[in-house]
Amino acid sequence: MMRLRRYLRDSGRVLAFVFVASVIWLLFDMAALRLSLNEVNSQLLKERVIKEKEIFKQQFGATQHMKRGFKHPVQRVDWAVTQARKGTGTSGVKLAQVYRHEGKEQDKKWNFIKKQGDDVPKRDDGAALYNFTPKQGVPGKKKKVNFDLNVAVVNITHKNKLAYKGEPVKVAQSLLHRKDSKANKAVKNQLQEEEAHLVKTTAEQPANTDKEKQDVKDREQVLVTVTSTLHAEKEPVKPSVSLPVGGHAKDNSTAVRKPGVHKVLSLDMTARPRDANAVGQFGQAALAGWKEDAEVRKRWDEGYFNVYLSEKIPLDRAIPDTRPDMCAQNLVHDGLPSTSVIFCFVDEVWSTLLRSVHSVLNRSPPHLLKEIILVDDFSTKDYLKKQLDDYMAQFPKVRIIRLKERQGLIRARLAGAAVAKGEVLTFLDSHVECNVGWLEPLLERIYLDRKKVPCPVIEVISDKDMSYMMVDNFQRGIFKWPLVFGWSAVPPADIKKNNMTISDPIRCPVMAGGLFSIDKKYFFELGTYDPGLDVWGGENMEISFKIWMCGGEIEIIPCSRVGHIFRGQNPYKFPKDRQKTVERNLARVAEVWLDEYKDLFYGHGYHHLQDKKVIDIGNLTEQIELRKNLKCKSFKWYLENVYPDMVAPLVKAEGLVFNRGLRKCLALHNGSLSFETCDLSKQAQHFNYTWMRHIRQQNLCVAPRGSSGFALLSCDNTKPELRWFHKSSNSALVEHLIAEFVSHHMCLEAESRSDTLRLNPCEPSNTFQKWEFTHYLA
Repeated sequence: MMRLRRYLRDSGRVLAFVFVASVIWLLFDMAALRLSLNEVNSQLLKERVIKEKEIFKQQFGATQHMKRGFKHPVQRVDWAVTQARKGTGTSGVKLAQVYRHEGKEQDKKWNFIKKQGDDVPKRDDGAALYNFTPKQGVPGKKKKVNFDLNVAVVNITHKNKLAYKGEPVKVAQSLLHRKDSKANKAVKNQLQEEEAHLVKTTAEQPANTDKEKQDVKDREQVLVTVTSTLHAEKEPVKPSVSLPVGGHAKDNSTAVRKPGVHKVLSLDMTARPRDANAVGQFGQAALAGWKEDAEVRKRWDEGYFNVYLSEKIPLDRAIPDTRPDMCAQNLVHDGLPSTSVIFCFVDEVWSTLLRSVHSVLNRSPPHLLKEIILVDDFSTKDYLKKQLDDYMAQFPKVRIIRLKERQGLIRARLAGAAVAKGEVLTFLDSHVECNVGWLEPLLERIYLDRKKVPCPVIEVISDKDMSYMMVDNFQRGIFKWPLVFGWSAVPPADIKKNNMTISDPIRCPVMAGGLFSIDKKYFFELGTYDPGLDVWGGENMEISFKIWMCGGEIEIIPCSRVGHIFRGQNPYKFPKDRQKTVERNLARVAEVWLDEYKDLFYGHGYHHLQDKKVIDIGNLTEQIELRKNLKCKSFKWYLENVYPDMVAPLVKAEGLVFNRGLRKCLALHNGSLSFETCDLSKQAQHFNYTWMRHIRQQNLCVAPRGSSGFALLSCDNTKPELRWFHKSSNSALVEHLIAEFVSHHMCLEAESRSDTLRLNPCEPSNTFQKWEFTHYLA
């Protein structure tokens, strides 16, 4: 003990203290290191989990149609197909399970419905009515398929003497407002039990007499009323559109006929339970064996797509519901206008024409589908005559109009519109498949504003394997010079500025033209299509400019989707030369609607159309007068307000014309040309190089004359002798001004001694033949 005390004296005490402190510090350090290791392990584990989640999400990426930019707006819907093929057993059955969200409860419902037989509600032609419209390849958390009809109807039978004049509905409405939940439940149950029976009753009691027709109308009236009653008690869903206050929105709105709203109906009818193993079922690819390749090639030219496989696919096949998720929850008004769906066709393939018609019948609310009009533009195929008449006789809403001579798409549509009875005209191509819930979102936009012209999202049916492919959202129709239609992404700045979601309507500068709805009265107020347009081509440009410039709006509706077969070649025959027909149509559109911008159209390869001896575009007096009477805005307004991202300079180049050899600029004084020291402030030195290839100052153009001179003439777009090539495709002469209609490639040259101009043979290295404008705009 004494020895220990001796060691702890003075410096020993200090050493002991340091030793103890070091031990404690070491213990703390070890503990901290252990915590750090645990934290690193936790972080690594966290990153691993996140990575696995990302991989899992990517497996479902094929169904997320809002995240990819594209050049051609196609994105394959192949996740479910891939998963089905990986598994064992029959791929069709596997895919059917994916299509129904792979839910056991749903399979039970499906089996239950299949056993019901005649108890299942019927449509107009007596076919069973199934609501079989889930999304393909959607994770299980999403809403499962509802096989029950989303409409409420009142049954009219001898046993049940419920009158259909509206009184029982009023009683039901009053009961539903009570606080007694049992009473509410009882009323709802009765109404829901009644609903399926009205569809059956309507189908079984065809309206032959005036009284029976009135009965049908009354039953449909009750259908709408009870629908709004039931939906009013459901959990409220925020409408996707602003509902008009007081019944009107601006001066374009139609009157609000019924204040109630309901969720979009997701109907899909079929005459029998679908064969899950059928070729092409659920929109998957149809495949042909190598032994069938010869037959595929043999029949390809019938429609310039795989006709052989098309005829193997069911006429009422199911396709994946490709709408954004929130579309099924959107609200639309109960009193939507009725529509006439118009198909125009000439020598269309049997299977695709019928599949188009079935998709409209199967997936359109019956009370909104007034009729389907098939306009036969003088087809030559035998199967499109009596055989088609006999087949369509089973569908009361389908009627066929046959033109006595070939008129072309434009006049065929006008023929269909002239006899249509619906409040809205819906034009569709004859090789489409309408998706679930496609119609109501279109009619809703017209209900809110009669001058809106809505278009569905046009998805793709493969011409090779007939698979159904979804497209990316935020795509709109545009044009490029010379009036060539195309697809383009909505500018990101517009998406951000307007806080757009994937289900919001998209302003569309130019419609594709094949698929759209329009208020019938408004269509005729606009003068329909220009009747001077021939056969096909340019009609989508004409109607688009007319709508926008004359007070309307064109929108693409993401909640309405229609598949369309895009073919690599146009199979239709033109009565006259195809190219000349399209060029003539576009020239009519340019002359009536483009104002001073029509030079951009002609300047992009259509200079020859300025010569009236080459082509006669017809009389435009009536169309110009129509535009004046409609008080339409200018094309400049259209570019600034509808399509502001379109580059449309009125000239190709402008400013001073600088000669590299003289180091001086061209000037125009008192009707003669000379050279001066370059000065931007002098207007006499300012020239334009126009789309018509003129070197122009005001109304005077520099023109080559003879083989060695030049002249100043009044500008005239129809005179080819006034034109100069500049910035030509010949890289050696890109800075030269080449006389277009003088032989042997003569170029404008500045004389080095006399400061005058002359024409000389083009020399790539001659600086006195090189010219430069101050600004190049195109």
